Amino acid sequence: MADGFYNTDWGNQDSQSSNSYGNYNQSSHNQGYTNMGYDGSQFTPQQSYSGQNMDSDPPTNDDPYTGGFESEPPLLEELGINFDHIYQKTVAVLNPFKHTESAIVNEVDLTGPFVFCMALGTAMLMAGKVHFGYIYGIGAVGVVGMWVLLNLMAPKGAHLGVIASVLGYCILPIVFLSLLNIFPFFDLKGIVGTVCSISSVIWCAVSASKLFSDGLEMKRQQVLVAYPCAILYSVFALLTVF
Repeated sequence: MADGFYNTDWGNQDSQSSNSYGNYNQSSHNQGYTNMGYDGSQFTPQQSYSGQNMDSDPPTNDDPYTGGFESEPPLLEELGINFDHIYQKTVAVLNPFKHTESAIVNEVDLTGPFVFCMALGTAMLMAGKVHFGYIYGIGAVGVVGMWVLLNLMAPKGAHLGVIASVLGYCILPIVFLSLLNIFPFFDLKGIVGTVCSISSVIWCAVSASKLFSDGLEMKRQQVLVAYPCAILYSVFALLTVF
């Protein structure tokens, strides 16, 4: 009897513990996960998530550099190449008596000077003279010398890039002179060649001094600026002739 009673009692205890375990799972599952938050606070099922709606429009990006290819500036504008200003400076060199705007003169544009210096070196090369190093070396020394001089003369000073741009553009008449040297029947060492050489130097000096006077507000100092410019372009003329 004691063994039977013991087995019966054990069975009752087992059933009661299973029932309580089932009730605990059901009640804890219904209460612990529906009425309790992660931080222990209670909330009702009627509460809803109030975050940002995923279906709303994405935020706009006002950064012009990450807006795609449509908002990027043109490549020539990033490189600082403006064909309109190149044309106006070239016309100003060909016509020294034409007034040029100060904004165009003060623009640092080295595309035209590079092309004209290469054309001068190529024309000399076709005449049997390899003077690329002399062209760029004398040009660099002339730019530094004119920069020192104009900083002493100009009221607002002068930028080194602007001086290099103006002197490079105004070398165009020397390029025409070097093209004449290609033809074997045209001798630059004769009387006609000497006249053409002197005319080219004067043309270059007048054009450069006119651009400097327009861009640096040196209206009454054009003759003083033309003198050192003539000395510089005389060196290029001597390279072309001899």
